[in-house]
Amino acid sequence: MRHLQDYLFFKTIAGAGSIRKAAESLTISSTALNRRLISIEEELGVELFERLPKGVRLSSAGEVFLHHVRQQLTDIERVKSQISDLYGERRGHINIACSQALLPLFLPEHIAQYRALHPGVTFTVHKRDRLMAEESLRDMSSDLAIVFEPESLADFQILSISLQPAYALVAMDHPLANKALIKFSDCLQYPLALPTDDYGIRRILNKKANSLTLKMKPVIESDSFEFLRHSVALGECITFQIEIGLPKHLETMNLKAIPLDENDVPAGIMYLAQLKGRTLPVAAAKFSQQLITNLAVK
Repeated sequence: MRHLQDYLFFKTIAGAGSIRKAAESLTISSTALNRRLISIEEELGVELFERLPKGVRLSSAGEVFLHHVRQQLTDIERVKSQISDLYGERRGHINIACSQALLPLFLPEHIAQYRALHPGVTFTVHKRDRLMAEESLRDMSSDLAIVFEPESLADFQILSISLQPAYALVAMDHPLANKALIKFSDCLQYPLALPTDDYGIRRILNKKANSLTLKMKPVIESDSFEFLRHSVALGECITFQIEIGLPKHLETMNLKAIPLDENDVPAGIMYLAQLKGRTLPVAAAKFSQQLITNLAVK
């Protein structure tokens, strides 16, 4: 399958935007990689890249060829996975794009559970915001995406949805820490530490603030939920997170999670999805079934 090696070389160059950088990641010489690229271009009769002073950029023909390459590499992984299943083995590689909330607990637990049964399967997990997760399905760099409050569902084949209520996180000695349930307006009396606008929970909070004709002015903003939690534990700030991302032992972090009244701030939706019309490799399809069981609507 020499052509598959050429496909990998081409895809790596496209991703790196540089023959030199691609060669370094492939542990071959730049000269050898450039020769292979020239050979591919001669076979196709077109230039696949524009040569720039500091790298390369896909030509129009290169964009078309890259789409073909991604499909071919995805198909061969699916076939290899199916062949392994014929012999009672499950092998393959699963690429997942997901919201930050699933990284600390949910996905590690489910990957460990799956690999206990199928140790031949490997995983790549990328933290992606809503737009990037959707794009990774379209370009087939991800098999599955788990996205909270996505921007668009145009290319999604939805496998499962889960309602995710929002929680306020406060320090254990915060004035609101003794509340069992709070409204969003209760939180506005205190400094806010908020995730940036590209996260689904911020979208929900912005919508609520707009309905109250209020503009939130956070004292801290970050794209790291871990940073926000630590900041809240040290002062009077309040931050927010969805249920699936809450750490198990908040008290050891000097934190209390208080549910927001769902009549005041409705739960958001977490989607498990694949690219519409795509047949997943066996390993990814089986893993998606495990996730579907655990991401059912409450």
